[in-house]
Amino acid sequence: MNKKIGVLVSGRGSNLQALIDRLPGLPLEISVVISDVPTAFALERARRAGIPALVIEAGGKSRQEFELALAGALCQYEVDFTVLAGFMRLMGPQFLAQAPGPVINIHPALLPAFPGMHAQAQALAYGVKVSGCTVHFVDEGMDTGPIIAQRAVPVLDSDDADSLAERILEQEHILLPEVVGLVAAGRVVLENKKVRIKGE
Repeated sequence: MNKKIGVLVSGRGSNLQALIDRLPGLPLEISVVISDVPTAFALERARRAGIPALVIEAGGKSRQEFELALAGALCQYEVDFTVLAGFMRLMGPQFLAQAPGPVINIHPALLPAFPGMHAQAQALAYGVKVSGCTVHFVDEGMDTGPIIAQRAVPVLDSDDADSLAERILEQEHILLPEVVGLVAAGRVVLENKKVRIKGE
């Protein structure tokens, strides 16, 4: 039986599109897409795919009210777990306590290096030779949750933040659907803050 997921987005939604494109081969369905930004193109991607698309804005709400509204919508759509795909907000204890199932996020760096915003610029500023992307469980910290999987991307001498971001994004589009599929299949096991993939 397919798992139901909710996807939270804030921007153009290319990682959401990667999930939508891979749905025929994954043991899951996207029950709802929620954005905190009414103009996010990700909402249009969801509508084109026939997926319910909601806007829940933070403006006029306390952080607790906003997080409870998000969690309530996810519960309403009976999701089994939640994917943050370019959702540009730090999730707090109210959301994590109320959201159904685990919450996973994709980040454009090899965590624990370069958490937070502008990860690609941070990587270039430090002169690293390898960057990449990470899918991890979400906890109350800034990109500090247990790491599920990563993909490495070489940093070229010619890179700027935009070119590095684009090449990392190509790998995000591969990694995120893979990991979401593993979670949906029950193959991702979290033990003592470390992740084990069944069958690997």
